[in-house]
Amino acid sequence: MKARFLVGILLLLMVATLSAVAKDIRATVIYDDRATDINPAQTPDGTDQLWVTTADLTRATRFEVKPQGVCREELCFPLPKARQADFLRKQSGKEWFNLTAFAELVHQPVARDTATSTWYFGLRSDQRETLASLRAPNFSLPDMAGNPHSLSDFHGKKILLVTWASW
Repeated sequence: MKARFLVGILLLLMVATLSAVAKDIRATVIYDDRATDINPAQTPDGTDQLWVTTADLTRATRFEVKPQGVCREELCFPLPKARQADFLRKQSGKEWFNLTAFAELVHQPVARDTATSTWYFGLRSDQRETLASLRAPNFSLPDMAGNPHSLSDFHGKKILLVTWASW
């Protein structure tokens, strides 16, 4: 009797967990400044994760899951082998992909509006401009007597730039 009761409780917990994980929603994904309606999408209760089918992943982002990783043309991001379950799962005959976990992997900011179920994905780290060099750009400023001086006038010499702003 106790064993049946425990099995029954265990089954109820499993069903409750699966229903929380498999909650279908309608979502709007904005990726590369292009909006795509996704139906169904999934967000496990209590998380900020967005799961989409692999077909919808390609439709919304032009990325597709390949054996070497998540790819778009020649650009490919390998998925960590130890974390495959964080990115991919099969459910109800469909393959699902965790788009927010991917955004975290590629250092992509995500904003979510829960009221409208809209997800905005910003620029990935590979899309952002990086500082080309640590050299200061050339500029000209007058000295106390009003004579103009350019930074390039001091090329090859050590200089100390002291800046100040009132804000």
